[in-house]
Amino acid sequence: MKRIYNPAQLFAGSFIFLILLGAMILHLPVSNTQQLSWIDAFFTATSAVCVTGLIVVDTASAFTTFGKISIMILIQLGGLGILTFASYFAYFFKGGSSYQNQLASRDIANSDKLGEVFLLLKRIILITFAIEAVGAALLFFSTPPVGNGFVQHMFFCTFHSISSFCNAGFSTLESGLADETLVYNYPFQLIIIILFVLGGLGFPIVINLLRYIKHLSNRLINRYSKDQYPSKPWVININSKINLITTFSITLTATIILWLLEGQSAFSGHGTIGRWITALFTASTPRTAGYNSIDFANLQVHSILLVIFLMWVGASPNSTGGGIKTSTFAVAVLNILSLVRGKERLEIFRREIAEITIKRAFATMTLSLFVIGICILLISVFENEFTLIQIAFECFSAYSTVGLTLGITFKLSMASKAVLIVLMFIGRVTMLSIMIAVFRKVKFTGYRYAKEELTIN
Repeated sequence: MKRIYNPAQLFAGSFIFLILLGAMILHLPVSNTQQLSWIDAFFTATSAVCVTGLIVVDTASAFTTFGKISIMILIQLGGLGILTFASYFAYFFKGGSSYQNQLASRDIANSDKLGEVFLLLKRIILITFAIEAVGAALLFFSTPPVGNGFVQHMFFCTFHSISSFCNAGFSTLESGLADETLVYNYPFQLIIIILFVLGGLGFPIVINLLRYIKHLSNRLINRYSKDQYPSKPWVININSKINLITTFSITLTATIILWLLEGQSAFSGHGTIGRWITALFTASTPRTAGYNSIDFANLQVHSILLVIFLMWVGASPNSTGGGIKTSTFAVAVLNILSLVRGKERLEIFRREIAEITIKRAFATMTLSLFVIGICILLISVFENEFTLIQIAFECFSAYSTVGLTLGITFKLSMASKAVLIVLMFIGRVTMLSIMIAVFRKVKFTGYRYAKEELTIN
């Protein structure tokens, strides 16, 4: 009997395969300039595929041009999800797809209409390449020449454009974006911010925004014509509204707080405008981008705690970013407000949020804290020289696929690296998806037991 794999198993399996393949490629002598251990090869491959950005060897000096190109490809495949490529190109070469494959792709692409699944996957790939190409061109004209000649400069810009949009945080510079040639290059930093914010919003939201822009353009063009362009309600759906509002609110609030807390300390080397841009960059990059224009070890403790919170929330769903997702955080907050107001249903924008969404949100939050807590405990056992906040920062960064560090990643033992490898994988695939892949679904749920209430507080 042919076994049918559910989408969660295919999704997790594709990442495992890509990590194993990437580790073998990066371990080859042609990929590195020095002898790279297997654990470091696996760590780098996992960090690239899971678009995390944590590194145990310096990307700029430890890898050859072939190795850096391999990392860039792993980032691209991991950012989009290997199944996005596999599903689309299988459909393209075979001239179609089975109903079963379309069902699996529908769950991965989060599309409501079965017929639009592969159209959505095609749009995802085209939009990704278009944004990355424009981003690379803008970075090319906003930076001084890097390396020897046009080709190396173009590679630098392409690498950082892909790494930014995929929220990976990898850089071909030893100091990353804190390099002295870039730390005061504010146009460059703004372009990077736009790239990783677009990648962190998620493809459904970006496509929804493009539709809204098209709708506004058509209304503007046909404003004075005899045949008025019809007004369409809910062009921006509720998913986009909630995630956009949450993303904007968290980023704006974090930017102001960091400017107030660090404006005279960590950001003191910048001018007035430079401090605001640095504060915006520092507030945006924990949303799983992983780039840093400052040394996060120089931040005050309360700023570090704020960054940990931002990393935990992460990006929006169906995006290149990680974390529990902005929609999960928004649903949790809205549900708490509904409870304290005595409402039995969660309602927002004249819509009722489905009960299954609330259950998934709290399951995601609970599982994330449980997994991160276990890993903090394990690493604290393996490492005696680091403080608890350093270890916690590292674990939240790994789980949320951020890539920020307080400077301890290079010093970790083999056991701690193994823990972070597992944590990065769980954070990218999500613990809920792994559990769905492992546990067999209940086939019959057409019954109901009598309801009982438990004492909670």
